[in-house]
Amino acid sequence: MSDLLAALESLRERLKEIPQADERRLQELKIELLGRKAGALTEILKALPGLDPETRKRVGGTANALKRELESAALARELELKRSSTALAGVDLTMPGRPQWRGGLHIVTQIVDEICDIFRELGFTRAVGPEAETERYNFYALNFPKDHPALDAQDSFYLGGDVLLRTHTSPVQIRTLENYKPPIRIVTPGRCYRRDPFDASHSPVFEQIEGLGVDEGLTFVDLKSILAAFARRIFSPTTKVRFRPSYFPFTEPSAEMDVQCQICGGGGGGSGCAACKGTGWMEILGSGMVHPAVLENCNVDSEKYTGFAWGMGPERIAMLRHGIPDIRLFFDSDVRFLEQFR
Repeated sequence: MSDLLAALESLRERLKEIPQADERRLQELKIELLGRKAGALTEILKALPGLDPETRKRVGGTANALKRELESAALARELELKRSSTALAGVDLTMPGRPQWRGGLHIVTQIVDEICDIFRELGFTRAVGPEAETERYNFYALNFPKDHPALDAQDSFYLGGDVLLRTHTSPVQIRTLENYKPPIRIVTPGRCYRRDPFDASHSPVFEQIEGLGVDEGLTFVDLKSILAAFARRIFSPTTKVRFRPSYFPFTEPSAEMDVQCQICGGGGGGSGCAACKGTGWMEILGSGMVHPAVLENCNVDSEKYTGFAWGMGPERIAMLRHGIPDIRLFFDSDVRFLEQFR
């Protein structure tokens, strides 16, 4: 009897193999332990008739209990394996995995940060202001005449009374001049709003970055050297720049800065470059010396101090830098487009 009980205890140890068995190994274990012809437990049960009644009862009870445990464990493992195979039904395990989209900074945000970093290295501090402004900060303090078309409701988004969504980040310059004494060097990124059509090159909501420097003895030469250094940092060290006369109410003299076309390399593409229309140049910003009236409006002595300012669109810089043909791509939230700039 002791030999039979020891054999049953040995079979009980084999129970531990069942929960970890794969489908093939599970079938092998069932045959080894419970097979009708040569299973280990079957051999023990065959020996029961030759035992005395008391021993047969004890060994038989233990053997039947163990048989139920083995069958229960095998059934549970079979169901578990079946659920696993059902979950993978229709899945080709040889196919490569699909990449997961990882979030990242928008391309325009990246350009804004890069531009601000470049000017930080040139001695400029980042400044911000509210997006809802009064007409004074948005227009009048910047030397806009009261009959200027930009004040019309057809061009600007008015919120009520003389409050509107700012049309440029220049109001931050006024707030800075009112609150801090020169010398001042700031760069002002922010969102702006204008009643422009939403097309390939315009958007009613856009980012803008402006810069302001006010100190004794600043000249147009200082402005040109800073903007030329910026262009060569943001594009390439060999990028050529040029300045063309222009007009802005808040600067005098004023100029627009062009950079060598980044698409055709400045050659005009045989007059076939769509980006620069065959000129070899692309305009990226407006600039100029701060108008004395703007300084006086902020109680800054225009006889003692001079200043320069500029404004640019980060979307425009991104389009030129990466050859992006349509500004609307920045607003579509198309992952196929955005993931190129992670």
